[in-house]
Amino acid sequence: MASTQTSGLQRRRGAGTASSSAGPSTSTSRIVDDDDFTPSRTASPAPGGSSTPTSSRNPGNGSLTSAYGSRSATGSVTTYDESTGHRVAYDPRDLNDEKEIGENPRLTLMEEILLLGLKDRQGYLSFWNDNISYTLRGCILIELALRRRIAITKDPMRKRFSLTERMVDVIDGKMTGEVLLDEALKMMKASERMSVAQWVDLMSGETWNVMKIGYQLKQVRERLAKGLVDKGILRTEKRNFLLFDMATHPLNDTTCKDAVLRRVLTLLTSTSPTVHADTFYKEDSSSAGRPVALRVTRALCLLCCSFSANVLENALNHLSYEARESAFQKADDILEEFSNWPMAPSSGLAGGGVGGGSGAAGGVVTSISSNGPKSKTGARIGEGSMLNDRAFDEGNVGASVQELAKALQKELEQEGDGFMFECVAAVLNVLSRMDSLL
Repeated sequence: MASTQTSGLQRRRGAGTASSSAGPSTSTSRIVDDDDFTPSRTASPAPGGSSTPTSSRNPGNGSLTSAYGSRSATGSVTTYDESTGHRVAYDPRDLNDEKEIGENPRLTLMEEILLLGLKDRQGYLSFWNDNISYTLRGCILIELALRRRIAITKDPMRKRFSLTERMVDVIDGKMTGEVLLDEALKMMKASERMSVAQWVDLMSGETWNVMKIGYQLKQVRERLAKGLVDKGILRTEKRNFLLFDMATHPLNDTTCKDAVLRRVLTLLTSTSPTVHADTFYKEDSSSAGRPVALRVTRALCLLCCSFSANVLENALNHLSYEARESAFQKADDILEEFSNWPMAPSSGLAGGGVGGGSGAAGGVVTSISSNGPKSKTGARIGEGSMLNDRAFDEGNVGASVQELAKALQKELEQEGDGFMFECVAAVLNVLSRMDSLL
């Protein structure tokens, strides 16, 4: 009986001949199309000066793997793997994001403020809160500054202007991965240079200039809430309000909000005036043990922004009346001190406060109002009628301004930049000037 023979024909494009073979096939052959891939002339040479592509044999199946690499004008790298037959394009700059991800907490400053304002079970903000929208725009600028994206312009002549009128520059246009931050960053890159106060007003829609109405960031609270839903912290429900239905976002994960509350209460109600950076953002430490950058500065900004957004009361409901009023007084004092540049001028630090040392970051002390610092006498926010009949000395409760100033100065010297901290102080100055707080 004649043996069965299998013949196959393999053709390459551009080849004028065809090859045939007889006999049983003992190995798997791969049909290669010359037009599928052509090694780039700009490919990186192999080690040893050879221009041939590198090859390696997979020990699992014995297949030969070849990789070709070429870099495009945009910086992306294209590689080819014969084992899969596909090209793979990637941006090597994406591989450097691991360090930045470890330095930033899970929640942005805007999301933390929104969490403090939301009712846990009802899932919506107070209808009478008119301050949170404006404050959230300021939080966007603070978050961009803490992520080293924007800073005050490095101009010695800037000291002639008030703190809120100093210009802001984009020092790093790399996207952050947060939708609102990236939208604001792109807008700041594409527009003309403007001051801190102008940016907060324009992003809030507080302008009569029709040509600049497009700078307004719309539906910020709704987009932040949806982002928290995606992170698993909130959930979405529909609630009936008699005349209309509205989507609400009740709390789904209480651990995140508890961590935010602990940071605020540590600064306001702790029995020790000292400040330790290790007590903040412990839950956000990376798997490699890398702590969050600028932890004390972030906690301070959270406290000041929650006070200006009128959501601080939600964190202090469990306290007694005297303790709650004292906490409001402490928050008012901290906002007053750290909304200047240099920060905390009464802390006694060298140079007049945080960032007031010699160098480009230094500057003259700028008070909250144009008429000078606030007077220490008279009724102030949150004090009510207990100013003269205080049950206990509020100076012994919460973190002291001096200790906070020392902690911020340490972070400024080790991790931060003077112009970045100056931008944070300028935003806090803008928030402290809101009509409802003066």
